Amino acid sequence: MSILSFISLQLNAQDWANLKGYQNENAALTAPAKGENRVVFMGNSITQGWKETHPNFFSENPFIDRGISGQTTPQMLIRFRQDVIALQPKVVVVLAGTNDIACNTGPSTLEMIMDNLSSMADVANANKIKVILCSVLPAYDYPWKKGMEPNIKIPKLNKMIKAYCEKKGFYYLDFFSEMNDGNNGMITELTTDGVHCTAKGYDKMESMVKPAIEKALKTK
Repeated sequence: MSILSFISLQLNAQDWANLKGYQNENAALTAPAKGENRVVFMGNSITQGWKETHPNFFSENPFIDRGISGQTTPQMLIRFRQDVIALQPKVVVVLAGTNDIACNTGPSTLEMIMDNLSSMADVANANKIKVILCSVLPAYDYPWKKGMEPNIKIPKLNKMIKAYCEKKGFYYLDFFSEMNDGNNGMITELTTDGVHCTAKGYDKMESMVKPAIEKALKTK
């Protein structure tokens, strides 16, 4: 191992969940204005890339992006209070789980992923924040880690997410069905690499998430 690699590992170990990732932005953020329907988007590189690809979607709406590339659900759970709860949103949109299936931070079962997703949702609900849990997007295989069978595991996880939302009365946003190419991969024009989204991919997601947010805001 090189010295640079060792230093990188040590830095990651010191802030494994990247709590400093949005520390400055969070500190600079004022409380929601009266009547503001603030929404926080929690996720990984797909969420981070959303703002990078379509910045106007966030700047023209009371939407806050808190995606961090490469993250898994345990990392998101650790930073959930500071990056979601403390921002006082009306709604949280959680899109997560694909990196867990890729084992980015170590082996993870579908049940472990679901535990983390449900914990985030339960914390939000306890703080009177409306919850939208998104299906994991289709992926036939991961370009950075072949053979993890996301085409098989993602549909199974999505069924678990949907069942949990039905049980708890949360909104389940099914991106998977609309973006599936028929083989549990993503439609070619919607993705750059089979996992991440093109501008058209985000167009599709935006056409679905805005009505979901409106419905969530109307629920008691």
